[in-house]
Amino acid sequence: MIIGIDLGTTNSLACYFDKNQTKMIPNRLGENLTPSVVSIDEDDNIYVGKVAKERKILYPDMTADVFKRSMGTNKEFVLGDKKFKAEELSSFVLKSLKEDAEVFLQVKVEEAIISVPAYFNDDQRKATKKAGELAGLKVNRIINEPTAAAIAYGIDKRDENTRFLVFDLGGGTFDISILEKFKNIMEVRAVAGDNFIGGEDFTEVLYRFFVNKVGIDEEKLDKKTISRIRKQCEKAKLEFSNNKTVTIKCNIEDTPYETSVNIDDYEKSCELLLTKIRKPIERSLKDAKIKLNQIDEIILIGGATRLPIIRKFVGKIFGRLPNTSVNPDEAVAIGAALQAAMKERNECIKDIVLTDVCPFSLGTEVSVRTMNNKRESGYFCPIIERNTVIPVSRTETFYTAYDNQTRVVVEILQGESRLARNNLKLGEISVTVPKGPEGSQSIDVTYTYDINSILEVVVKVNSTGEKKKVIIQKGNEKISEEDVKARFEELSYLKIHPRDQEKNKELLFRGERMYEEFTGEDRQVIADALIQFEAVLDKQNSILIEQARDEFKRVLDEIEDEELF
Repeated sequence: MIIGIDLGTTNSLACYFDKNQTKMIPNRLGENLTPSVVSIDEDDNIYVGKVAKERKILYPDMTADVFKRSMGTNKEFVLGDKKFKAEELSSFVLKSLKEDAEVFLQVKVEEAIISVPAYFNDDQRKATKKAGELAGLKVNRIINEPTAAAIAYGIDKRDENTRFLVFDLGGGTFDISILEKFKNIMEVRAVAGDNFIGGEDFTEVLYRFFVNKVGIDEEKLDKKTISRIRKQCEKAKLEFSNNKTVTIKCNIEDTPYETSVNIDDYEKSCELLLTKIRKPIERSLKDAKIKLNQIDEIILIGGATRLPIIRKFVGKIFGRLPNTSVNPDEAVAIGAALQAAMKERNECIKDIVLTDVCPFSLGTEVSVRTMNNKRESGYFCPIIERNTVIPVSRTETFYTAYDNQTRVVVEILQGESRLARNNLKLGEISVTVPKGPEGSQSIDVTYTYDINSILEVVVKVNSTGEKKKVIIQKGNEKISEEDVKARFEELSYLKIHPRDQEKNKELLFRGERMYEEFTGEDRQVIADALIQFEAVLDKQNSILIEQARDEFKRVLDEIEDEELF
């Protein structure tokens, strides 16, 4: 059985699909939410979840939380005399969810689909997959959290050409995704976010408010006291759902401290956080080339969206009430379970077609000529830009940068910085080229990116025909060479430029023929339509091409029908 897992910053949970519906998997305490907290005792016993969360108050030096923010980094968490990386701590949480699922379902659970923030980069996704493998799970797919939530809301079953914005604010990360239903396809148009903002930061605002208001010297506080204060602040934050004024109380060294906070003051203190949230919203709309008034529905997910100031903020930005019909804590796990059912080819949901996008741009390092005509290296050239629908293949041609150059190194990079050094290096390919003047030799660089996040890079020297290829996969458990070869043979159609695809060539030839046959205004309409269609083909976006092809055909049909009658 494949289960869906929402590996969260604050809480994690699992879900499965059974008898035409999704069902949450309760943990050993009978609760759906398992706190993403890990604690260890002096006998090296590991505690996960609610027990670990309670131990944090008593043993803060032996407990870790919010480690999801450090996935894919070299940061180590010290628990007593032991050190753990974020993926190791996450594996303990996943193992706990796996064990609870096996007890509840009475079957062996060996496979899972795990969700991640849409804005996780390659290293962070690799770390998540590794965490699953350490927990004894085969990770079938890493799915973006907002995409999973969209599936949970049944967006795939809505009317055609409907646009949705998924606002996902969890305990430690924030994501925005814009999706569009087109025919039987649910396409992710754009993703943006911030991996360092979430509900924990809104708790931090109350913590700072309390410490400053009661005049405590924070440097004199031990970790145990800080944990107790934070717990009270978290409790007060949740009370804003029912009260406009909350009270934070805490005993510190037998001295009682207390202060009250009203919702207006709290909202003012959160202005910087709310500004940070606004930026990814603007970026996603810009990337999707969609205006705010073109969004048909706003969906809220993530536990932090329960906060009144968040709902007020969202309502103010979008000018409408968001959809909160699915439990915001459970939406991602439900979507992951539905994706698992798709993977198992469950007949109930076999008609769902889901596309995703590259969260970061993929490209290579190039040199450019500066104003004083000097050549300067170290610049990033995107080949597949962020928010391009996947699977996808793109080809760019590059030329030798100086006289008598005999070697070209293609660095494979991921990121958005203008400077190559600031982006994540995934690998490189080196090819030899014949000597000649600057610019006389060229190479074609083809990036093909699969739905399973496998990147194939092919470099071809055009004058000699020499080709070199590298496959870059996520995770440590590599897919076999045979499987990879078979997968990219399936995607070979993507490597054919849209202009050379038969259904597009047929329309182009038809347009050229009609241009020769017709005159006057009809001829001009055909010429304009040809130019527009060719421009869309050059963008190599399959969804836009399909729309443009339908429109181009409609124009040609109308002109020919007029001639017939």
